[in-house]
Amino acid sequence: MIAAFDTFKPHTFVDAFRFMADNPGLMWQKTVEHLQISGEAMGIALLIAIPLGVWLGHFHRGSFISINLANIGRALPSLAVIAIGLGIFGIGTTNVVFALVVLAFPLMLTNAYVAVDNIDPDVIESARGMGMRPHQILLRIELPLALPLIFAGIKTAAVFVVATATLGGIVGGGGLGDIIVNQASYFLRGVVAASIAVAALSFAANFAVAVLQRAVTPRPLRKGLRSIEPDVSTGVADAATA
Repeated sequence: MIAAFDTFKPHTFVDAFRFMADNPGLMWQKTVEHLQISGEAMGIALLIAIPLGVWLGHFHRGSFISINLANIGRALPSLAVIAIGLGIFGIGTTNVVFALVVLAFPLMLTNAYVAVDNIDPDVIESARGMGMRPHQILLRIELPLALPLIFAGIKTAAVFVVATATLGGIVGGGGLGDIIVNQASYFLRGVVAASIAVAALSFAANFAVAVLQRAVTPRPLRKGLRSIEPDVSTGVADAATA
């Protein structure tokens, strides 16, 4: 019956905003859940991928690992990861967070590796000539120069994670996906309202990371930030623009 009568019409977007106004408590609760799931996944991926990628890039090792992880992450559907995770984590938030970590980790790892690995060798040699130790070179030279490219990967991962977290509704993971997959209860206006909210959160995540990226990037490098954008098919930025 819903499929027959609850179909998209020109005024559906108006109804969607009315749904938001009529159900502020529901929209707020699901938005907070959505942000919590996305934040947990991003936090875990950051803690693992960035240090590992920087370390591999510093020693110029692990290109095979980082490149292949990026390829696997691009090819592996998050829905398939969630389906596999059902046998391990069961139904709930943990399964969704795991799938989102799998999605974000390769993007961050590869960009962090490429960012550090492709720093001009002459710069490193100059630092060594000045008597700087390896850890000083990493912290004072390599990391500041690599930040724009590292944040390009984080920004892409953040948008992907926020958008993909909607799959949590399929396995009872919470978030705005609960509304999107439950048209029987919330009707099309609710589905569209939640979808608009997810799109807004994705734009907000992109903007927030971009602002943070600019804030932590050394002033001389800020001029080229706009040119450091990851390839949409791989999520990996071109190191030549750094």
